Amino acid sequence: MFGKKRISKVQFIALGFLIIIITGTLLLMLPISSRDGQATGFLDALFTATSASCVTGLVVVDTYTHWSLFGQIVIICLIQVGGLGFISIGVIFALLLGRKVSLRHRGLMQESVNTLQIGGIVKLTKKMIIGTLIFEGIGAVILAIRFSFMMSPARAVFYGIFHSISAFCNAGFDLLGCYGEYNSLCGFEGDWTINLTISALVIIGGLGFVVWDDISKNKLNIKRYRLHSKIVLAVTTFLLVAGTVLFLIFEWDNTMAGMDAPTRFLASFFSSVTPRTAGMNSVDTGALTPASKLLTMILMFIGGSPGSTSGGAKTTTLFVMVAYLWTTMRGKYGIDVFSRRLKEDVVRKAALVIGVNMLLFIVGALVIFAVQPELGFADVIFEVISGISTVGMTTGITRSLATASRIVIILLMYCGRIGSLSFALSFSENKRVVPLQQPEEEINIG
Repeated sequence: MFGKKRISKVQFIALGFLIIIITGTLLLMLPISSRDGQATGFLDALFTATSASCVTGLVVVDTYTHWSLFGQIVIICLIQVGGLGFISIGVIFALLLGRKVSLRHRGLMQESVNTLQIGGIVKLTKKMIIGTLIFEGIGAVILAIRFSFMMSPARAVFYGIFHSISAFCNAGFDLLGCYGEYNSLCGFEGDWTINLTISALVIIGGLGFVVWDDISKNKLNIKRYRLHSKIVLAVTTFLLVAGTVLFLIFEWDNTMAGMDAPTRFLASFFSSVTPRTAGMNSVDTGALTPASKLLTMILMFIGGSPGSTSGGAKTTTLFVMVAYLWTTMRGKYGIDVFSRRLKEDVVRKAALVIGVNMLLFIVGALVIFAVQPELGFADVIFEVISGISTVGMTTGITRSLATASRIVIILLMYCGRIGSLSFALSFSENKRVVPLQQPEEEINIG
């Protein structure tokens, strides 16, 4: 397929996600998908299908009050396929049917899972699927037991499965609209079982499958981890700790006023976890202080780690750019970390990722500002970053977006799920590079 039709691996994956989104849209438009038995409009169905497939969590209709059980099942299936990647799921089915995985399909899996080498990719995919089922299963059991104290056993089991998959895939969808539309986990900020279970699922899902593989092979022997895993774990830990402390400071007398100290800590920790890129919230996002909103936007932009269920520019990208700036300002050459030196090419890739994300963010924000100038500046910036980073958090303007603005967010979610680097390369991967180069000339910078 790739050779005859000149379709690259990235383009194939992008096309696959597009087909999944269209299929989900058509299913959600069916009258059986809505609670009132009426057909849902195309744009609302498309927005929801895109948000679910791209594991974002932004919604224009409440997931509990609008969608029927059938619609909710469609959404959670889209989240699972979008989180793991349709390539990985398709390969597992092929293996179950006893078919061999060709080199072409291994290359697709490598691109989908975002690993550095093609060797052992089938084994890694098996581990990924098994690990996903184990983590989601454990999370579903814990959440189902907790929900059983609030609802019927059958409903508690479904809620446990739904929220476990949504959290692990960093999707941000929830069914807690039964306690208030669009509330997410507001009202459960002091529930340690729900908050810690969802936080654990989000963190594990956001680490990346390569890191899982390292941990499963080397256990707690961190010295034997790949450099990639060391960087991911170090940056993730730093962001969680720093985010928790800062949210605690910024929101102590604001959204967390009236809470006891343990609940404030739990709410701060949850607020630090979910922007990267789970999308759930236990305090009112729209009521956050300007400092907390800015911190949330920074965490959303960074996102999770490569090869995971999360979006964003990624933790390794942040690390590479900060390390490059630090070494350059100190007059040193090359980036040395954990007794290893990073290849020069990773700096170019990191800059490209941030550059493309910023470009999409700026263009998206400009279009929405032009279409709806009445929307608040900070609210639009927050919404656009949430879309491109596939987070799903909002200050409450999602339902107020005009048709053109919703289309912008849909496109941002789609580009964010494919990956900014992959999105950029999809236009040039099959282009021939002419060996002739123009003469060099310097220009002034800064």
